[in-house]
Amino acid sequence: MATSLMNHQIRLAARPTGLPTRANWQVTDEPVPALADGDVLIKVLVLSLDPAMRGWMNEGKSYIPPVGIGEVMRAGGIGVVIDSKNPAYQVGDHVTGTMGVQTHALVPASEMRRNGLAKIDAKAGSLTQWLNVLGMPGMTGYFGLMDVGQPKAGETLVVSGAAGAVGQTVGQLAKILGLRAVGIAGGKAKCDWVVDELGFDACIDYKAGPIKDALRQACPNGVDIYFDNVGGEILDTVLTRINRKARIVICGAISQYNNTTPVKGPSNYMSLLVNRARMEGIVVFDYADRYPQAIAEMAGYLRDGRMKSKEDVVDGIDTFPETLLKLFNGENFGKLVLKVADA
Repeated sequence: MATSLMNHQIRLAARPTGLPTRANWQVTDEPVPALADGDVLIKVLVLSLDPAMRGWMNEGKSYIPPVGIGEVMRAGGIGVVIDSKNPAYQVGDHVTGTMGVQTHALVPASEMRRNGLAKIDAKAGSLTQWLNVLGMPGMTGYFGLMDVGQPKAGETLVVSGAAGAVGQTVGQLAKILGLRAVGIAGGKAKCDWVVDELGFDACIDYKAGPIKDALRQACPNGVDIYFDNVGGEILDTVLTRINRKARIVICGAISQYNNTTPVKGPSNYMSLLVNRARMEGIVVFDYADRYPQAIAEMAGYLRDGRMKSKEDVVDGIDTFPETLLKLFNGENFGKLVLKVADA
């Protein structure tokens, strides 16, 4: 079966400087090879587009090796098994894993663990929710808040990128746990949605001007937990409002990813000393063995209506170069998902 299929792929052609363009990508088509014992062939249905992808394009040491020149671009996704020589996976199973930006993913037996391939229960949530609240962004928000943020009822949490994939989970989870949740997002529509639909206590529009005064009004008792997705000036400003023993969760720095100059670090970092505060990074892969626990908990919140999951779905694998840029110009409203094929 596999040998009659063609795989449409998008590969990294050159490392970008600043924002990636179409010139950084190469489109290829090649036959799907025959399966060996233990292999699984997946038809890719939806892909998760995440700010971290920009970092994966850069050469240099990080928490994960960079995508090599000529390699299929790394991306998490959801697909359906269409051929299998592995008894753990049957044709028709829905699976999640590192699919890559391609129409078909062949996962060898030797790569199953590194790929993160796992079956999902399509009844627990939609396929796009499995890339959002039930997927890597949701896991990032859950473990970043619970393990690094160590939330306590009555505290004040601030999360940047509040209308994005991780931010929406963090704020809603904080409310479930009895915290005051304050978002930071770009534009009135996003801020209104965060408050009116997700139930945040307040949301600051960073596009309306400097956030210092708005942060003081929204957090009259200071900030106990700051979940940072953007870095830059916003991180610097929030550091001026933290309380004693505050926890700063460093999840991302989207404002810095496409810099052609050195990354701007926080000039107000001495506030950590004065307030005996802690700043710690979160990489979701460290918690892989605990994903089922978080998925079960948040699937329950989706079922009982205490949590919502908003996705921004764009159709067509060939739109990938332009769709990815929506992350960096603030165009996406919710978790950005690329639809590759119908289920």
